[in-house]
Amino acid sequence: MPRYFALAALLLCGVAASALAATAPAPAPRPAAACPEGADWNMPAAPLRIYADTWYVGTCGLSSILITSPQGHVLIDGATEKAAALIEANIRALGFKVEDVRVILNSHEHLDHAGGIAQLQRDSGATVMALSAAAGALEHGKGDRGDPQYLSIEAFPAIPHVKRLKDGEEVTLGPIRLTAHATPGHTPGATTWTWDSCQDGRCHHMVYADSLSAYTDDVYRYSDEAAHPGALASFRQAIATMAALPCDILLTPHPDASQMWKRLGPNATLPLVDETACHRYGAAVTARLDKRLADEKAMPEKEKAAR
Repeated sequence: MPRYFALAALLLCGVAASALAATAPAPAPRPAAACPEGADWNMPAAPLRIYADTWYVGTCGLSSILITSPQGHVLIDGATEKAAALIEANIRALGFKVEDVRVILNSHEHLDHAGGIAQLQRDSGATVMALSAAAGALEHGKGDRGDPQYLSIEAFPAIPHVKRLKDGEEVTLGPIRLTAHATPGHTPGATTWTWDSCQDGRCHHMVYADSLSAYTDDVYRYSDEAAHPGALASFRQAIATMAALPCDILLTPHPDASQMWKRLGPNATLPLVDETACHRYGAAVTARLDKRLADEKAMPEKEKAAR
């Protein structure tokens, strides 16, 4: 009889262990040792220091920038909804607390940069701030027909209580001071952020330049002045504004757009500091906009009429 009970106990332990294994969460994916070009948006990346108080906490495919201070931290961009947990893990891996994030900012109102903000806001208790042109879309989870990708972009979790900012307004938190620059074109509320990061008495002008990419759905045309009055002129002015900024270290919402993985970390092959970076980035996005306009001009008449 004792042997029977012992066998039964072993069987019960085995069943319990199997049940626990079945319900236990899957282990978190390990960050890539080095992020490849064209990486998936949700591919985990190891967090790293960019310069002084500025850190990279995003994924391999999407940027999220943390600026730290003893009085609290500022986070720019939340990547996708799925990436929010990865961003939080990266913040903690650096020794910081998610609950110490006091302000969350955004580059533009699309799911790949705003998708994770709702969760990050809930978990940190931070105040989300954005230009007025972006705030409504962030609160609703999607923009309107003023967004060139309105018909092709998916919605993201709505973000409640977004504080409205004006073009040129400063956001301050302890020693951190960022400036919002309206750079519409990719979206109506697209924003470029600037600040200075200092270490050992040496400061660098940091620029987190919005995507400024001329991507559209199948209906929107930048050249259609009747449908979108002033949009093209504002886009060109936005590029000029960004290119003229004091710019030592250029960062972008999509790392590949500014070769960030060739400039960050121990495997960097290009210099991090480059005073010509914003000017060259401006030239590149201008060339893409000009190509887009040429493509619109060459569009067959039937397709123009359908639009």
